[in-house]
Amino acid sequence: MEMVVMLTSSRLVLARKRRRMTLSRLAQESGVSVRSLTAFENGHKQPSPETLDSLAAALEVPVSFFTASEVDEIQVDALSFRALSKMSALDRDAARSAGRLAVEINQWMEDRFSLPSPDVPTLPHLPPEEAAERVRALWGLGEAPIPNMVHLLESHGVRVFSLAADCASVDAFSLRWKEKTPFVFLNLEKSGERGRFDAAHELGHLVLHAAHRVPHGAEAEQEAQQFASAFLMPRSGIYAQMLHGADAKRILSAKKKWKVAAVALAYRLKDLDLVTDWGYRTSVKQLSQMGYRRGEPDGILRETSQLLSKVFSALRAGGFSLSKIAEDLDITVDELSRHVFGLVPLALEGESEGSAPSARPNLRLVHG
Repeated sequence: MEMVVMLTSSRLVLARKRRRMTLSRLAQESGVSVRSLTAFENGHKQPSPETLDSLAAALEVPVSFFTASEVDEIQVDALSFRALSKMSALDRDAARSAGRLAVEINQWMEDRFSLPSPDVPTLPHLPPEEAAERVRALWGLGEAPIPNMVHLLESHGVRVFSLAADCASVDAFSLRWKEKTPFVFLNLEKSGERGRFDAAHELGHLVLHAAHRVPHGAEAEQEAQQFASAFLMPRSGIYAQMLHGADAKRILSAKKKWKVAAVALAYRLKDLDLVTDWGYRTSVKQLSQMGYRRGEPDGILRETSQLLSKVFSALRAGGFSLSKIAEDLDITVDELSRHVFGLVPLALEGESEGSAPSARPNLRLVHG
């Protein structure tokens, strides 16, 4: 009699979408018929061990991934995708699935460490500029430049993960998992300045949209942009810098203080009526000629995750290897690495096997 393995159907769906595969493509890669795959995903049929091995190989997951507990999908309307109408279903679902795996990684960490509690206000009825000022006030930031956006988010309970490289076309996005824990996923291929703006943009979605409105669409995107600009370059702080009529040279000098893209600062000055439309267009043209449209020459380093660094350092100190973490999560080491900033995880490999801290250590995070 053929042995049957109890497959968790939702995990097969998750793995297939994570690998950007249609049912027909998975059938080609695994040698399993579309009819059988459909029955497996619907929970109407269970695979043999040999079939499960074929599916695991095709989807690049351990067999144990398929037999772990059920996982519920992240709904599209919970995510702050930037150009949803232009996005292919495969790209959208791959990013959704990557986000769901990051939620699993976060839960694994929360089970072993006392992480900062979420402290992100929801202000759906405020204009973006006023909401940014309110969050700055609530978090005691004053009007000064923010030293590190990622550290700031993490210190207020936002879980920041890297956007898996194979999902880069989707760009940064955010969500509130179960309407509680906020997540931000950042595209690591951008400059340090643009990465900070992305982080502030996604904070805008979390503050303005995530709890009460669909966090995507043209209006939501414009509001998140306005929030990010006001949050990183507060009105009073910019006024105090005496940038009235600033040209490209002064913009390049001032951008170093605020750690923002030169063009973003130029736009903020126009928005605050500190430069004319003509002055703005002239500055942007000059900045573009100097390469500031495509990137940030001599820009800042990309910000990295303080929380993940502390977690993995503690695990390494306890002799807990990266491969053991991946095994606990029923994913591959490669998949785990795609979701973290690459601060210390690779250094864990080759360490002796141990156990995670048993006392759920409290991680002290600073946003300076």
